[in-house]
Amino acid sequence: MNSVAQKKYSLWLKELRPQFCTASVMPILVGTAVAYSHTHKFNPTLFLLAVSSIALLQMASNVINDYFDSVSKNDWLNNNPTPFSGGSRLIQKNLLAPKEVFIGSLIIFAAGATLGIIIVIMTRSLFVLSLGVIGLLGGLFYTAPPLKLGYRTAGEITIAFLFGILPVYGAYYIQTGTIDFIPLLPAIIMAVMVFLIIFANEFPDFEADKAVSKKTLVVTLGTRKAAIFYRITTRLFYLLSIYSITQPPLLPIQGMIFILPTIILSAKCIKNADTEKLSQIGYADLSKSTILLHSIGGITLSAAILLS
Repeated sequence: MNSVAQKKYSLWLKELRPQFCTASVMPILVGTAVAYSHTHKFNPTLFLLAVSSIALLQMASNVINDYFDSVSKNDWLNNNPTPFSGGSRLIQKNLLAPKEVFIGSLIIFAAGATLGIIIVIMTRSLFVLSLGVIGLLGGLFYTAPPLKLGYRTAGEITIAFLFGILPVYGAYYIQTGTIDFIPLLPAIIMAVMVFLIIFANEFPDFEADKAVSKKTLVVTLGTRKAAIFYRITTRLFYLLSIYSITQPPLLPIQGMIFILPTIILSAKCIKNADTEKLSQIGYADLSKSTILLHSIGGITLSAAILLS
């Protein structure tokens, strides 16, 4: 690979941000674990296709969001980018052209959709097709007009559904071929955790979002009330997690694998949601701890379900 190609590859790796694909992969892992614990069925091909498809759709969403946040001037006005928020900044640094980013996002969306179509063919399911279409459109219209869900105080709930409820149920269905209530509680747990990630990432973007009327929860509530709401939601998540070990598919003893690290990480998140610190330039501890809660929570929840 020559130096020009290598540089372009490095730029696109930064643009795609594959390191954050835990947000989409973890719910697939959880849904598959629920399916196996309930039916002892596991199709590795479908699992790998689901992981690859949703990861591509998430990366495509990252890219298209950078494009439309550039069009709205949101990322241009952001003077407080962090490794977890504010976009990749490659358009703002003139390292990638806006048109290049837009076309790249469509190619990646197409790649993810192609893998999704293979899953539909293998499962012969209109339900899987509908989930795929919803996921693709949700990722696209998170910042794309005319919906611009992330600009209308609907982005957090949209992400909770797209990277919580939908993939857990989708992963469960493609392994079992059934729709029931068994994955509901694990799906809600994953939805709340990814909701908290999006919420945490909005604090550094507050000023830029406010300037372009991007009505995130933090802009709508203000940083002080938003920090309180974040802490309340995290405590409710902890109570939900405790409740989960009393319900199928979890069992109390095995559920401790999930609960114990959740206690520690939730406490860390609550501590980091400090109003004074959240207003400091470059403060990203809340995002770090929330992402860690989601990643460790997804892994330990899957392990506890399988052992149960």
